[in-house]
Amino acid sequence: MQRQNDLSSQPGMPQVAIIAAMTGNLVIGSGNSLPWHLPEDLQLFKRLTMGCTIIMGHKTYTSIGRPLPGRHNIVLSRSQKNLPGVQVCDSFIACLTAAAQLGRKVFVIGGEELYRKALPIASELHISWVKDTIPGDVHFPGFDLENWIICESMNHPGFRYIRYQRKDSR
Repeated sequence: MQRQNDLSSQPGMPQVAIIAAMTGNLVIGSGNSLPWHLPEDLQLFKRLTMGCTIIMGHKTYTSIGRPLPGRHNIVLSRSQKNLPGVQVCDSFIACLTAAAQLGRKVFVIGGEELYRKALPIASELHISWVKDTIPGDVHFPGFDLENWIICESMNHPGFRYIRYQRKDSR
């Protein structure tokens, strides 16, 4: 069986970037929604992902409620087969294969389970670190920042955006 870490080395697999907003204790959601209101973060998300391929889990898609315009939307779902305006795939490898055929930059945008699958193969992290401590019931998987290099950092009201690159992907 193919190990998760080997996916990125398969011929034709796209480079994967992860984009997430989270608190210092890795909270990314509460009650199937974002537990904060940061308009500048949403604008940053839109600017970074516009024209790209975005991969999300079914719960993330449901919380957004519609396909995000200006991006190719791929939803990972084992139960849904048809969602208007999105491409549905039944496995993470199928999502990556579909994304590779499009030739665009690929962002994984959530949720927790999909981040867990993407983290071992991601070459970039785009993290908006929410400055407040906010409770939640959905968390980003634990990861070691020692494996990442800070390439860009910007302070915004309510959050600090940092773009990381994996040390071994340079």
